[in-house]
Amino acid sequence: MLLLGGSSQNRYSWQGHEKWLTPLCTLITVDLPGYGSSDFLPARYGIDFLAEAVAHMVTELGLPQVNLFGGCFGEVVGLRFAQLHPGLVRRIVFAGAAIRLPGIYTDAVPRLTHALERGDIGGAADGLVQLFMSNPGAGKVRRHAAVARLLHQQFMNQTPDEIKKAVEHNTRLVTHGCYRPLPIPAVPSLVFTGEYDTLCTPQMGRELAEAMPAALFTTVKETDHLVTVERREESSDLIGRFFTDASIEGLSYCNAVESLGLSAG
Repeated sequence: MLLLGGSSQNRYSWQGHEKWLTPLCTLITVDLPGYGSSDFLPARYGIDFLAEAVAHMVTELGLPQVNLFGGCFGEVVGLRFAQLHPGLVRRIVFAGAAIRLPGIYTDAVPRLTHALERGDIGGAADGLVQLFMSNPGAGKVRRHAAVARLLHQQFMNQTPDEIKKAVEHNTRLVTHGCYRPLPIPAVPSLVFTGEYDTLCTPQMGRELAEAMPAALFTTVKETDHLVTVERREESSDLIGRFFTDASIEGLSYCNAVESLGLSAG
């Protein structure tokens, strides 16, 4: 299983999921160029470059195929990788995903960038927490307050190098966009998000699933965009079930499973 996490995560952010996933598979995480502990990557290098970096890694590791998971920004890179190298992908799961940049993200980018550039880390942290997490009035979200505090602390503790990369990440996405209408491999696919996700909304997730040849879609109860943090065990179970061809119907922590891929007709 190749796991591509979000822009505010690194290859160690998924250690809490290992206890449920590693009994099922070899789990590979990576800091792509421009993220985590990797070297800075100028924004002129777009999503295709990152997708090719993934393909290079998979090839160098000698893996004939991977079960691909992409969360948030990891979906952007993962989908492009699957489009450019369909033969390397066996199954796909995307979480908190979309095929268009959310309006609240593009609206927030100039404010967040200016705050970071002038050294207002606290203001940027507040804005990022509001962006990633749902309004408390949207619905019951597990561990909402605890995860909000965790995120805020994470953003406040960013190093100058991490801040520089965060600014460049926003520039990269706004400049290059997140989706190209290339063919998507017709492999078993699942898109899921939190039922109260206000960044990449359930409707955006459905749009992505509808653009894929063989995709299912569901939402996880009592979660928002940070579904894999708020319900770590359940999201790991969902991913593991799909990648091992087990049923994902009738799970207590999910809402109804919808068949939305193009082949669902």
